[in-house]
Amino acid sequence: MMDSDDVLVIGAGFSGLYMLHRLRQLGLRAQVLERAEKIGGTWLFNRYPGARCDIESIEYSYSFSEEIQQEWVWTETMPAQPEIEAYLNFVADRLDLRRDIRLDTDVTAMTFDDDSGRWTLQAADGETFVAPFVVAASGILSEPLEPDIPGMGTFAGDSLFTSRWPAGGVDLSGKRVGVIGTGSTAVQMIPVIAREVQQLCVFQRSPAFTLPWQVRQFEAGELDEMKANYGEIRQAQRQHPIGAARLSAFSVLIDMLVSPPIKTATRDEQVRAVDERGVMGALNWGDIFFDIEASRMATALYGEAIARIVRDPETAAALVPSHPFGCKRPIIDQGYYQTYNRDNVTLVDLRKNPIRTITPDGIDTAAEHYDLDVIIYATGFDAMTGALTRIDVRGRDGVLLRDVWAEQGPVSYLGLAVAGFPNLFTVQGPGSPAAATNFVTALEQHVEWIGDCIAHLKAAGHRTIEAMPEAQHEWIEHTTSLVAATVLVHPSCNSWYNGANVPGKKRMYMGYTAGIPEYRRRCDEIAGAGYAGFLLA
Repeated sequence: MMDSDDVLVIGAGFSGLYMLHRLRQLGLRAQVLERAEKIGGTWLFNRYPGARCDIESIEYSYSFSEEIQQEWVWTETMPAQPEIEAYLNFVADRLDLRRDIRLDTDVTAMTFDDDSGRWTLQAADGETFVAPFVVAASGILSEPLEPDIPGMGTFAGDSLFTSRWPAGGVDLSGKRVGVIGTGSTAVQMIPVIAREVQQLCVFQRSPAFTLPWQVRQFEAGELDEMKANYGEIRQAQRQHPIGAARLSAFSVLIDMLVSPPIKTATRDEQVRAVDERGVMGALNWGDIFFDIEASRMATALYGEAIARIVRDPETAAALVPSHPFGCKRPIIDQGYYQTYNRDNVTLVDLRKNPIRTITPDGIDTAAEHYDLDVIIYATGFDAMTGALTRIDVRGRDGVLLRDVWAEQGPVSYLGLAVAGFPNLFTVQGPGSPAAATNFVTALEQHVEWIGDCIAHLKAAGHRTIEAMPEAQHEWIEHTTSLVAATVLVHPSCNSWYNGANVPGKKRMYMGYTAGIPEYRRRCDEIAGAGYAGFLLA
């Protein structure tokens, strides 16, 4: 048992690394517990072909260190997985973080003791760790959803999961491959592996909206010029609602909000939008986030744009989404629809032809059998809450966190704490801006707020801090009111944003949509008022 830390941090990804550095700066003793064999978090496990960030590299990076900003060299406008993983390792070495990171340490249980005001964490190997404060920096997309398809265990070929892709890669050349799922992961991966495999069958349940994007290497001197203006770039980032002032999938959404409405556009104007901007033009209307009929009109126009790209009419029609745009995370597209024009690619529409079972030699659907050598599962995540509900987290009176979230929904105060769980902080928990913003910009604010809070508690002699139930209730009412007038709460909107992708998960929109600057203002106001809404003992 170790009892020499002020704070235990769970997770050594983007959030955990900065949390450790920040706590050290504040003179606090901290240790990071990471279940993987390396650091990197989400960007360690999700190393499937084509894995890439949808925020520009110079903004999807830490802003707290001028030295790191200037020393690290990005090679592409939007970084691929290997480069992000290398960046995080560079940061860990540059800040000498590894000496306080315990790898291969899978936290399976956490218990708060009322008498001592301390948390006891137990790892899978039986080792225990004790500290007054715990910060869950465990990620919002780090707990994969395991599909439950009959016959999965009988398949004689290779079964691969995008969320735990083999470190050495996989040779798919000349093989018959099936991909189950068409979310962000699959949309990134499919154009890449289609160029390698003999035959690719894509099993699609829910078609995705995608945004065509050009990712390129930096030209000579381009990155140096941006680094010279990093101060202005970071200032603009902090003032931007999504924390990314330059081009990103999210910044496109902000632009759409101020565009003309589709419901008053003439047919000629609608066609012209597609002529000029393709699928992007089909979605560039200001009323599609608030009016379900406008959303359906834009979706129909989007289908027309797809039909201009995909030659087979049946395939093009099957690729048209059935949920409102914005309901799910926007996806960066690099040749996704064009891939379906390849002779070796087949789309299987599971809405019309569902999977019955997986057999030793492939997949049986209601209509036919597909012979396969490899099946790739790209089936999503238990987002926002899954990384904590997999752990047996017990707060006051032994109350189990997963039971609270199962009964009440994924409640929290500010996305930072949950009533009944003293001294437990969550980085980007439900009710925070994480899901709808640049994650790195959002996490830096969280880490700094948490660090300052713990330092204040220690200096003032407070033993515990706990979110008050009434403040938590008011915060959840506020966050849900922000999306009440949007298509995000329409019954057809089923996504990880609201937990509808997880069987049995209580449905509730889990993001804060008023933007990072407003969120930061509210958090600072609460801290300035002596941590209003928290009970300090």
